Amino acid sequence: MSLDDRPISALTIAGSDSGGGAGIQADLKTFAAHGVHGLSAIAALTAQHTRGVMAVHVPPVAFLRAQIDACFDDFNIGAVKLGMLASAEVIHAVADALERHAVEQHRPVAIVLDPVMVSTSGARLLDADALDALRTRLLPLATLLTPNIPEAELLLGRAIGDREAAGRALFDLRVLGPRAVLLKGGHLDEGTQVIDRYVDRDTEAEFIHGRIQVNGHGTGCTLASAVAANLCRGLPLPEACEAAIDYVFAALRRGARPGGGEVVVLDHFGAARDR
Repeated sequence: MSLDDRPISALTIAGSDSGGGAGIQADLKTFAAHGVHGLSAIAALTAQHTRGVMAVHVPPVAFLRAQIDACFDDFNIGAVKLGMLASAEVIHAVADALERHAVEQHRPVAIVLDPVMVSTSGARLLDADALDALRTRLLPLATLLTPNIPEAELLLGRAIGDREAAGRALFDLRVLGPRAVLLKGGHLDEGTQVIDRYVDRDTEAEFIHGRIQVNGHGTGCTLASAVAANLCRGLPLPEACEAAIDYVFAALRRGARPGGGEVVVLDHFGAARDR
């Protein structure tokens, strides 16, 4: 069987969450809930639970490259989701691998970039070198960039405090290189609504949901991986984003607190049943 005859798979290159609510674990659950075979290359390991992160370990870059190569060598990959990439060295290695495999396979692969740069507590996770590498190496490769408001502020170097500023930021982020941008609105105060804003070369859209007043864990990871899965299933990019947002909303609404902390872990398969 040739590579193109094999079922389409989705690859996540991200960090592992030992608590199971975010990162690689959330990505693989999301792929499975969408009926897409999931692959993973672990760029970082975390010791964490619902009350916080205890430790982070970044495996050797050579081993990360080996994981990515193993996936591309054997599977028909339709989309790649990028999550936690902890250093400039890791970012350069991932960019090199994606560029090389696109050339070797003679076809582009959709890349959904979730720029994990700010922790839930507001702490910055990337140093200046890593942020510069993300801007120069990954943004030009991205089919879709999915920042939240704090991440967009870091990428643009300015505050985004209201609806008008978010609208300007959406277009300015696209100038940085990605084919399309989905600016997540959960951190912006717009009353009882959450407005996610989308733009590509031909389309501008707003996706609106009521705000769920819970502390969700893994929503950004799940959204990006749901977009990747929807692209593997053949949805056009705007529709893939809208369906992914609906999926996250349903998964958060059905979520639970499996640990001792206050964070809500999404119900990925309950949301799939809702769909």
